[in-house]
This record gives sequence, C-alpha cells and structure tokens, in this order.
Amino acid sequence: MNNPTSVGDMLRQRVASTPTLEAFSRPDGRGGFEPFSWSQVGSIVDKVAAGLISLNITKGERIGLLCSTRVDWLWADLGINCAGAATTTVYPSTPEDGCAYILKDSGAVAIFCEDDAQTAKVRAVQDELPDLRFIVNIDGVSSDDGFVLSWADFIAKGEAKLTDQPNCVDEAIASVGPEDLATLIYTSGTTGNPKGVILVHDCWLYVCEVIDNEKIMTKDDKQFLWLPLSHSFGKMLEVIVIRVGMPTAVDGEIPKIIDNLAVVQPTFMAAAPRIFEKVYNKVINGAKEAGGLKYGIFKWSLGVGKQVSKLLQQGHEPSGLLGLKFRIADKLVFSKLRARFGGRIRFFISGSAPLNRDIAEFFHAAGLTILEGYGLTESSAASFVNRPDSNRFGTVGPPLPGTEIQIAEDGEILFRSRGVMRGYWNLPEKTADTLLDGGWLATGDIGELTSEGSLRITDRKKDLIKTSGGKYVAPQQLEGSFKAICPVASQILVHGNARNFCSALITMDPEAMTVWAQENGKSSLSYGALAEDAEVNRMYQDYIDVLNEGLASFETIKKFKLLAEDFSVEDGTLTPSLKVKRKAIEARYQDVLDGFYDSSFAQM
Repeated sequence: MNNPTSVGDMLRQRVASTPTLEAFSRPDGRGGFEPFSWSQVGSIVDKVAAGLISLNITKGERIGLLCSTRVDWLWADLGINCAGAATTTVYPSTPEDGCAYILKDSGAVAIFCEDDAQTAKVRAVQDELPDLRFIVNIDGVSSDDGFVLSWADFIAKGEAKLTDQPNCVDEAIASVGPEDLATLIYTSGTTGNPKGVILVHDCWLYVCEVIDNEKIMTKDDKQFLWLPLSHSFGKMLEVIVIRVGMPTAVDGEIPKIIDNLAVVQPTFMAAAPRIFEKVYNKVINGAKEAGGLKYGIFKWSLGVGKQVSKLLQQGHEPSGLLGLKFRIADKLVFSKLRARFGGRIRFFISGSAPLNRDIAEFFHAAGLTILEGYGLTESSAASFVNRPDSNRFGTVGPPLPGTEIQIAEDGEILFRSRGVMRGYWNLPEKTADTLLDGGWLATGDIGELTSEGSLRITDRKKDLIKTSGGKYVAPQQLEGSFKAICPVASQILVHGNARNFCSALITMDPEAMTVWAQENGKSSLSYGALAEDAEVNRMYQDYIDVLNEGLASFETIKKFKLLAEDFSVEDGTLTPSLKVKRKAIEARYQDVLDGFYDSSFAQM
C-alpha cells in the first residue's frame, strides 16, 4: 500500500487493490454471517460520506456516533472520515447527561444513533446542544420535523449527491492530511467529566503501518470483532484490517461470543482479560460438575499442560513420556477447548487490563496462545505487544517499531510515537500534565523493562495502595491472582490505601453460583441471599486463604464482603472495556469499606 495520507485514502487504496475479497460480515439472522466485499464496503461508505456532504458537513466538523458494535458503526465512522469530518465516539451505555456533555464539549454538529431509544436520549437534551443540526437514526424512523433522518432517507441523500457530483467524496478525501482530526474518543474516567482524546489520521496510520510491517496479522487471517468500537482498542482493530486486508466478522453481542466463534472460525480475536477469565472459570466449573473420572482426567491434563507450557516458553518441545502424556491430554481435553473457539485460532490478543499468568498458561497449554499488549486511548491503543513467535508471559511485549520508552525515577512508564494523541480537547492544562517536554506521554502506569526489552506493568500509579504502615501493595496483581484461584468469583476490588490492612469487595459469578446452589441445596436462594449465606462465605474465605498463602503479611486480605450484585457497565462500576471503576465502586460501598476497619464489624 502506498503511504496513505488519511484513513479515507487507506480505504480507497484497499478497495482498489482487493475489490472482490471479503472485508466485513455481520449476523444474517439465520445463524450465519452475511459477507461484504471491499467493493461493497467502499460503495456504502461513499453513500454515507456523500450524505454528510449533502447536509453541508465540512472538513474538521465533529459528528457523534452512539451505537453498539455492528457493521453500521463501521459504515458511519468511515463515512465521517471520508467526508473530511471527525468521529466523536459515545458509548451506548452513556446516560442522557453524559451524551449532552460529550456532544456539547466536542461541538458535534450531527450524530448517528443506533435506534429510536438512543435517538430519544439525544433529543431529550437537544436544547443543550445548539451546534447539533441533525440526527441519523440507523434502525429507527425519521421525525416529522425533519431533524431526525432514518438510515434509508439519509442514504437516499447520499445517492442523489453522488449522481449530481460523482467526485464529491474523492475531493473530500483529498483535502484531508495526516495531521487532521480523525477521532475524538472520550475517556470513561472514574471521576469527573471524561476527557476528549485528540487522535489525528496519522495516529491510526502509524498503528496500521507498524502492525502490517511486523506481520502480526496478515490477509490470510480472519478476525472476530466484538469489542466496543467507541473504545480505542476496537477502533484500532477496525482500521488495521483496512491496511492488512483481512476479513472481519462483527457482532458486539457479548453473550453470543462463543457461539459466534464456532460459526466464524476466526484465526484471531482480541479481548479484555475478563472474557478469558470467564471461559477459564466455566471450563473449571464444568469439569468439577462432571466429577468422578472426568474431573480426574481434567486435573491430570491440566497438570501436564502446565508442564508443557513452561517447556514451550523455554523454547523446547515436549518429548518422551511427557510428550506422550501431552498427546493424550490434548485428545481428551485441550482439543475440545480449541473446538469451542472455532478450531482455527492462531492467537488471541489481550489488552485493557493485566492478564493473570496462570490463565495465560492454561490457554497456552491448550494451544490457544494469548498475546498481551498494552496501550492507552492516548496512544491509539497499540504501543507494545508480544509477538506470536516470541511471547514473553507476564509482560506486554516490546514496543512497536517507532515507539520509544523511558521509565521515570518513580517507575512511571513514559513513551512517545506517532500514535500518541495531540492533546485533550479544550483542556490545555490537562494536556500539559500528560504530554511532557519532548512529546513523552505520561501513562500513569508503573512498570519495568526486562533484560530482553519487554515491558512488565505492575500497576496503575494512582491505584497503588500505600498502607498506614507505609507498605505498597499492587491491587491489580492480587485481583488477577484471586480470579485465577476462585472459579466462582466474577470481580474483586482490593482496598487498603491509608488503612492498616487490606480488604476486598467481591462479586460472585452468577452462572457459576447458580450451578453451585443447585448442587448444594440452595437453589431457592437469590443472588443477594447467597451473598449473605454463611456456607457461601466460608467457601470464598477458603479461596482468600489460598491467595494469602503466597503473599507478604501486609498484602494479605484480612476481611472481605460478598456484594449483593455484580459490577456492570450499566450501573457505572465497570468501564465499557470491562475494567473496574475503582473510585466509583469505593464511593458506592464506602460504608462497607469503613466497616472493615471498625472494631465492631463482624466478618461472617
């Protein structure tokens, strides 16, 4: 591909070079996926871009996009960029006041909404948005006042514009350069208003260029994409496939991920650690439920797999008796797990939060390699990643070519590259705090470089716990370890800053606890009642005890509370990328946490 100057130019080149090859696909409603060729994608995107041009959208204007992960998100986003405008992403779970803030702060002049419900959220705050000129309702209907256009009515405007001015989209693309704004992604901050991260076209071009040059993915791969496209991780995966030319199946329905994988049979999928944790726990619980000989075979196979994983990490293949045992374990257990993921996975990429090493080694033993990567919204998501042929467990890999790294005196990770944002929208002081002299991005993460040049992250700088005794505790490490130990846990938050010991808030995995309740004569109890049950609490205490065995005394969890509901994106306790919103949770459960340190608190 000849050095594209914008995302639109990159798409143009892809359509021209491989017009008949499959680009994206979507659920067809019959259990399969409907494919779109690159030529078809180019035609749809042209109509979207032309529709915007017909409505007097000009270069650099911001257009909101409030939609879940589906191909229509891609059509709208690429159409916005091809019209010379910039996408302002809004998570579908964002409430009315959050939508109003983002659209007003960005100065959005239009917005694509997924359906009537999302459109209603924007219309409810329309009086607060003087710049907003129209809404495109993807699945819904047009409004009588003409302010809302259905998808069909909007596309008709684009078709008419292309008839009158066939070159209007080409001219718009030609007007856009690498330093023009492509995307405003608002961070899902845990406190205060979100910040708009300024990502220009060259940010995305850089990520695409280096991943293509490194051959991490090729045109022969196939991706399954479910991640939120409003998040930088998902957006990165959208643009990479344009550069690489690999087909991508798109469906953001999280409960359907495993079923979809069996249909799509991808070679690659990216995910947050929570997805791998849930699969891991489901496999463990399923084996326990089977009991008897089957559970015995599973435990034996797991032990063999861990031995083989460690051997493979050292660059050696299993042979002799271990090799024979592994072939048996693979036939009885691991091959079945691979089949659940479609049977063709070359590797996964895990990002947005640390992945526990035990879980990584479990998947590795099954022939399902998980490559950890690292980046921020402020760096267009991809900055460090392990490679399929040199995966260093416990690290996020070496920097991508063109990314320079420094470790500050306090351990904070600093790096710079073409992918780093150009600042925060309307926030010069915040920009100055984060973009340091020389273009170094202050990440807020603590880490170190290994002797091989890979980056190991220990925790978020702001999340490090300093107990009242002056000891530092890295909560994410403890949380990841606990979820690997406890197959019936969903989430855990370790607390203890300025306290004299560490405590924890724990949520139960609803599916796993339903099975447990049925097996233990407690199926009549609700989720909340199970959280208060003495036997359930003793079970979780046993898992806490196992965790504590490997910790220094100041790190151990002295008290915990099972919560009456799981964390979720909808209630504001998880980010859309499934990370815990630590400060929001601590504020919500402040009375519980304070009670841990009250001598009158009685732990069950």
